[in-house]
Amino acid sequence: MNTTSDSLPDDVDALKAALLAERAARREFEARASGAEAMVAHLRLLIAKMKRDRFGASAERGRKLLDQLEMQLEELETAAAEDEVAAATAAPNNTTVRPFARSKPVRAPLPAHLPRERVVLPAPTNCPCCGGTLSKLGETITETLESIPRSYKVIQTVREKFSCRSCETITQPPAPFHVIARGRAGPDLLATIMPRQFGEHQPLNRQSERFFREGIDLSVSTLADWVGACTTGLSPLVTLIEAHVLAADRLHGDETTVPVLAKDKTITGRLWTYVRDDKPFGGPAPPAAIFHYSRDRTGEHPCRHLKGYAGILQADAYAGFNELYHHARKPGPIREAGCWAHGRRKLFVLADVAKAPLAIEAVRRIDAIFDVERDINGLPATQRQALRQVRAAPLVTSLETWMRGERGRLSRHADVAKAMDYMLKRWDVFTRFLNDGRICLTNNAAERALRGIALGRKAWLFAGSDRGGERAAAMYSLIITAKLNDIDPRAWLADVLARISDHPASRLHELLPWQWAQAKRVALAA
Repeated sequence: MNTTSDSLPDDVDALKAALLAERAARREFEARASGAEAMVAHLRLLIAKMKRDRFGASAERGRKLLDQLEMQLEELETAAAEDEVAAATAAPNNTTVRPFARSKPVRAPLPAHLPRERVVLPAPTNCPCCGGTLSKLGETITETLESIPRSYKVIQTVREKFSCRSCETITQPPAPFHVIARGRAGPDLLATIMPRQFGEHQPLNRQSERFFREGIDLSVSTLADWVGACTTGLSPLVTLIEAHVLAADRLHGDETTVPVLAKDKTITGRLWTYVRDDKPFGGPAPPAAIFHYSRDRTGEHPCRHLKGYAGILQADAYAGFNELYHHARKPGPIREAGCWAHGRRKLFVLADVAKAPLAIEAVRRIDAIFDVERDINGLPATQRQALRQVRAAPLVTSLETWMRGERGRLSRHADVAKAMDYMLKRWDVFTRFLNDGRICLTNNAAERALRGIALGRKAWLFAGSDRGGERAAAMYSLIITAKLNDIDPRAWLADVLARISDHPASRLHELLPWQWAQAKRVALAA
């Protein structure tokens, strides 16, 4: 309210009224300004979060710029090698080059299993000094690693016909076995195509183009027929892997999106994974993963996937899993175990972006619990439980006391309060690991199984249909399980495709990745 000395009223009551009106206007302005400042702060935090989600690094443990640093290291190593070669080249011309010392990795011998091609350089027959006769003292071998371009061959299986002179009966050996009926693809070729599509995420159209550049005309339709036939032939192994996974005491569960081609658009389907990994608590069972596809994310899908399971499920707080934990469920309720990585992530974002002191302190306390877990990883379940009670339980109790105390001072709309509530409202689920050594602190095993799919989406863009999503889930189950057991999926699939048709159904378990690898080791040892 602008007033001047010339326009001020002489009446005291009028002056009081004008003063009160000015104060009211100032309070209204300050309230609007305060609200605007709060909105600006909120928007800045929201933008920072979105930028972090879009451009930020996925790693959280102090290695935010890992990829960039590795690229810088690569550039520095390359530049140092160029300088070294330039210095060696310039030395005969008496050019002075500033010396430098660069630590180099110790040169390890080349793999012993690779075939060796011996190339003997021609030696002189007489001594170059006096012309005398030379006698061999020994030899010096220099090994060089070389690559042979991918090559193809056509195997002609000849079936000779014979006729009997006496009865004129014609005799001929039976036709050779083909992985695909009336197909012309060998098991090694098929085992190259499928891991490339589902393991390395190379769509069939790109594979077809690569085959064409190498002189082989294989259409996308032909490749698709081969993949479909192989998926059907390998389906018994998928069933065995699923039975092995569901026999675990504890499972890791998670899901990710899969764009699926629909009429004039794409829809968002889901790929679910359930991983068995007993290594953290010293279990002898081999790791395995089973994948399922669904058109949506409703809770009926995990209920169907885990229909007969009644163990422990380590997952995030997705509401679709809630029916699995119901006490009236048959054959019994699944025990829920929380993921501390999910709980920590919400606080870490606030600590990293907003530099919130409470979030920083919460992350510091949670990291202390993770330090304990790293020390006991791989120990038997009973030993893990005993060490957790001694070392981790006091840290968890202190964290809860501190977090509930600080939470009581925060507004329910505060971002830090929401991050704390994610854990505090499910505290019994998050602390269940203290009383069971089989439970892990995180659900990272399932997230690692899905990582390749998340990366592959940028390459294959979408699944062609619901049937294609189901096919991809089956092949992911085979390939990811092989990788979990440190087995080359291509070598394993090539051998399995060549044998599975004639293999007795009662002994199909011998073709599972871990048993196949064990048989190979025994054969090599023999």
